[in-house]
Amino acid sequence: MDVNALIEAILAGRVVASRHSLSEAAADDLRLGEIYDSVIEGGEVIEDYVDAYPTPACLVLGFNIMDEPIHSVWSYDRIRQVAKLITVYRPDPNCWVNWRIRK
Repeated sequence: MDVNALIEAILAGRVVASRHSLSEAAADDLRLGEIYDSVIEGGEVIEDYVDAYPTPACLVLGFNIMDEPIHSVWSYDRIRQVAKLITVYRPDPNCWVNWRIRK
């Protein structure tokens, strides 16, 4: 997935946050603006889920203003040009190499 499509949707306000993502964000003390900024300001697609249903999805690595890593999973509806935040979390350093590769 092209991160630029996500960025354009976020900047245009065409974003839907799932209930699950809101719950996970609250559990990890993350704010929506912080999550969106982590994608806009240098977000990097580190995993593509091309077979995800109903639309392809991806895992994006971004960082907040304190340079803390944030992983967010997004889907993108090309027809409606809407990005959906599926889930988000602070990655566990014991599970990731350089926040990009699963151990």
